[in-house]
Amino acid sequence: MLDLRSLRQNRNLRQSDLAQALDISIHELSKIERRLIIPPVEILEKAAQLLQTNVADLLAFHRDIPTQTPVGEGYTTAIPGAYFSIERRVSPDGTKIPIVDLFCGTGGFSHGFELTGAFQVISGLDLLPDRVRTFAKNHPAAVAYCADIQKYDIGTLEAVAQKPRVVIGGPPCQGFSSIRPFRTLSQDDSRNNLFENFALAVDLFRPEWFVLENVVGLLTHQGGSTFNAMLSVFQQMGYAVEWNVMNAALYGLPQRRERLLMVGHVNGKKFRFPEPSHTLNGQFRSMAGRKHTSLVSLPLFSQQLQPAVTVMQAIHDLPEVEAGECATHYRDDIELTEYERKMRGAETDLTLHEATAHTSHMLNIIKHAGFNKSELPKGLTTSGFSTSYSRLEPDIPSVTLTVNFVHPASNKCIHPYQHRALTPREGARLQGFEDSYHFEGTRSQIVKQIGNAVPPILGRALAEALLEQL
Repeated sequence: MLDLRSLRQNRNLRQSDLAQALDISIHELSKIERRLIIPPVEILEKAAQLLQTNVADLLAFHRDIPTQTPVGEGYTTAIPGAYFSIERRVSPDGTKIPIVDLFCGTGGFSHGFELTGAFQVISGLDLLPDRVRTFAKNHPAAVAYCADIQKYDIGTLEAVAQKPRVVIGGPPCQGFSSIRPFRTLSQDDSRNNLFENFALAVDLFRPEWFVLENVVGLLTHQGGSTFNAMLSVFQQMGYAVEWNVMNAALYGLPQRRERLLMVGHVNGKKFRFPEPSHTLNGQFRSMAGRKHTSLVSLPLFSQQLQPAVTVMQAIHDLPEVEAGECATHYRDDIELTEYERKMRGAETDLTLHEATAHTSHMLNIIKHAGFNKSELPKGLTTSGFSTSYSRLEPDIPSVTLTVNFVHPASNKCIHPYQHRALTPREGARLQGFEDSYHFEGTRSQIVKQIGNAVPPILGRALAEALLEQL
């Protein structure tokens, strides 16, 4: 893609280096890359010369600000004020358990709940418009709200449908270190952080259960005091809370992705987390560390479990594509794996299988890439993370995908055999999204949506455990 950020990353340039070469601040370059401002023509002309690219293409991409999809993640980069709602397309099914999804993103987590056939999302809220449109497209019985939860009347959500029995969400971590006692919280307090707004919403709805998901690093944030403060807030609200670290590969996802899950019950019932269905056979060390709880598949039970789904078991039915090319038809000359059959479903047209157009320098790096950056010839790269510029191992689940899984300079995302990074479709497969799941927005934003999502498979595993106790 001919945008400033991709070109810079493909040439292994730090943002500070390019900013200095263009004689602008890092802050200004960051805004240009995110298309939050329109840069002067002379800046783009100078950038095109430095990056050895066609100035006309660079101008075409950066001479306007997108009106539909603000670029960037979370509450620090979103364009404020453009709030809206999308009405549900079908009426909620009164026989299903109603859910409200806060910080819903693309809706991967709540989609996993709906895959059980017993739950139905009746409303969802997120800040970023393209995420909300993706959520609405795939959750027809939900009213979707694009709004800042810190400035939104949560009571409006309560008014649109019946009282939810479950509230789920993954509040971003801004301000976690300043969590206050629940008795001091009120919705109109401008000091509220995002977790506190989630807690206030739970208190307003008073659901039978709530589920909060977040990064594993929250366990050690501020020496564990932040996590303990969160538990205290829910306990002051009258909820009994159980928590654990779940690795999605242990539940059938072809990716070693860990999430911290907190589950609370309003009347003190203890939640039992689901037992693993797959095993990693000691191939993975939890980010939670030995001193924290994490669900693992023990050797004693490994013979009763299925082996973890591997990268190639998830994507080998997708046709080969060169860098910069795309394919719209599935392979029909191979036998599908069980996972591929589930992901492909009844789809006949392949979408999002478009490879990044790497530069000649990046292609040279990719052709020499192994499973670790250290396998590259010396001098081929001069910087980058230890996991950058490396291929995914074909016979084990992938590492955790990031929002940059189409850029090898940022993370481990090169195809096991082909000379390119993963395509968005391959990323969606590794995240557990069926090929029928529809994503709204530009390609770059769809990649971010996929990389940021909570895998539906993880949501389904937790929802099935919740069903046993409802």
